[in-house]
Amino acid sequence: MEPISIEGTQKTPTVNFNHETGKIEIKGRSIPENSIEFYKPLVDWLEQYGAAPQKLTEVNVQLEYFNTSSSKCILDVFKKLEAIYKGGNEVVINWYYEEDDEDMLEAGEDYQSIIKIPFKMIEIAE
Repeated sequence: MEPISIEGTQKTPTVNFNHETGKIEIKGRSIPENSIEFYKPLVDWLEQYGAAPQKLTEVNVQLEYFNTSSSKCILDVFKKLEAIYKGGNEVVINWYYEEDDEDMLEAGEDYQSIIKIPFKMIEIAE
């Protein structure tokens, strides 16, 4: 299984998915022209990863901003992770937000209320 490594741009986040370490990272801005097209390979990768995940899957999400269509796709990513978690594997989601960014904190809390995986809200001092 190949890791996914995507360099971030002004419109898309940096993405690193590594099956060997169980580390998954999404960082930056997510306002792609076509969110579904951007996130589909990530969801497909998680589908495959879910067949033989690491004991611990650590997910680091540090987004400055994402648009509405990205939010649906991010939820799809979390749903794949939830399936891995429900399969008896440890999954931790670290949701990073800047200290004065109430919107990003609320977005993390909204996901946390939908997805049954432990979330850690981590404030980043500016």
